[in-house]
Amino acid sequence: MGWRRGQAYGQDLRDRVLAAEGSIREVARRFAVSDSYMARARSRQQRGQVSAGVQCNHVPPRLQGLEGALTERVAAAPEQTLTQLCQWIEAEHGVRVSLTTMWKTLGRLGLTLKKRPRMQPSSNGRTSRQPDRDGSR
Repeated sequence: MGWRRGQAYGQDLRDRVLAAEGSIREVARRFAVSDSYMARARSRQQRGQVSAGVQCNHVPPRLQGLEGALTERVAAAPEQTLTQLCQWIEAEHGVRVSLTTMWKTLGRLGLTLKKRPRMQPSSNGRTSRQPDRDGSR
C-alpha cells in the first residue's frame, strides 16, 4: 500500500531515507519522495526526531463543551429533528451550527434520531404490482 494524502510515510521508509547518503534531491528521487519531505526529515533528524510526529486537527469541535446538554436534550425529547436541535442550540447557547455539524456531533456521541428500528421486508408478497405481459398494470 502506497502513501495516501494526509498520512505519514511508514517508519521503514523513513529509516531508509534518513540512512541514505547523498544530496536531498538524489535521495528523494531514489526513494520517490519529495525534496521538501527530505529536507524536513533531515531537519527533524538533526533535532533528534526520527519518527513521524502526531498528526491532528487543531480545530476543536464546534459543539465542544455542549455535549452534556445535547445528550440530555435528546434523552428528554428523542423525537426531535436535526433542524429543531440546531434551533434549540442556537436559542439556548448562542451557537449557530449546520445540520451536518449537528449530525456529526450526534454520531460522535453515539446518539441517533432514528424513530424506530429497521424492519425486515414484508414476507407476505410483493410490495407493488408487477406489469402484466402486455405492459399494463
